[in-house]
Amino acid sequence: MVVTCRGVWRLDSQRSHPFRAPRSVKRIRYALQGSAALLFISFNTIVLALVMGVMAIFKGITPPGTIANAINRWLSVLGELWVSGNNCVLRHYRSMQWDIQRPENLDRQGRYLVLCNHQSWVDILAMQFVLNRRAPFLRFMLKQSLIWVPFLGLAWWSLDFPFLRRHSRQQLLKNPQLRFKDLENAARACEKLKLIPVAMMCFPEGTRFSREKHSRQDSPYRHLLKPRFGGIGQVLYSFEDALQSAIDMTITYPGGAPTFWQLVSGQVPKIKVQAVLRPIDPGLLGVDFRGNPEAKRQLKDWLESIWMEKDQAIEASAGNGATHQL
Repeated sequence: MVVTCRGVWRLDSQRSHPFRAPRSVKRIRYALQGSAALLFISFNTIVLALVMGVMAIFKGITPPGTIANAINRWLSVLGELWVSGNNCVLRHYRSMQWDIQRPENLDRQGRYLVLCNHQSWVDILAMQFVLNRRAPFLRFMLKQSLIWVPFLGLAWWSLDFPFLRRHSRQQLLKNPQLRFKDLENAARACEKLKLIPVAMMCFPEGTRFSREKHSRQDSPYRHLLKPRFGGIGQVLYSFEDALQSAIDMTITYPGGAPTFWQLVSGQVPKIKVQAVLRPIDPGLLGVDFRGNPEAKRQLKDWLESIWMEKDQAIEASAGNGATHQL
């Protein structure tokens, strides 16, 4: 059953069965489903990554102008096709429920900052499932070394994902000026994306949630780690006034945070995603937060207010039996 009401979309195809299959039968079914899904996703990734790589080479040797812009548009279309193919796998599982709330006024030609809590690598697939073909193609900053990941690295490079050469903590302690070099590297890496529709994704927590990390941080939030402003600060500085607003996403897994294998094999009972649009204060755009204490405080306050609301939303879901962590 599909219900659409003021931006709320639900897919609820769970059926009641009088007979429960033995665990051994379920394990075999999950193994077959997961293997078939991985084969399809791998084939989908390899074929489209190779096509995108060829197109990106042509774009690289084409002077800026109408043809290069057309190739950029087709590369984004291929990226969306890649995500749509992967989403077909997730739509296939009748036992998986999606509870999705998203704004009706998302602009596929817009430029957004996307914020989300982080529990599992499944989060990215869930975000793609919710935003694909409704917002610009989702991109995020990557370490330079990830360009060598087979096929995925080629796809990311073709789609102009920003690859960054980051300095280690030891290097930064020896030479604090390298922090400013990292910021300029990020700005250069994002230069191409300022001219095209884009949704730049960040996980402000910087790492996946766990009880151990939560306790070690002494986090003031019940269901979240403390947000960090560094990555978001890089995006806001790099895009200057090109960003129009933020998409704030909150993901919960009522059955517990799943692994990638559990997702592709159909073992995830429910995924709940809530997305809302938030304005970005113009005073935060294009600002060097490391050299401006007032802007740093303003960004920190903005993030913490969002995280407080997000934590309360997850707590409310927990009261309805729809969350996971604590």
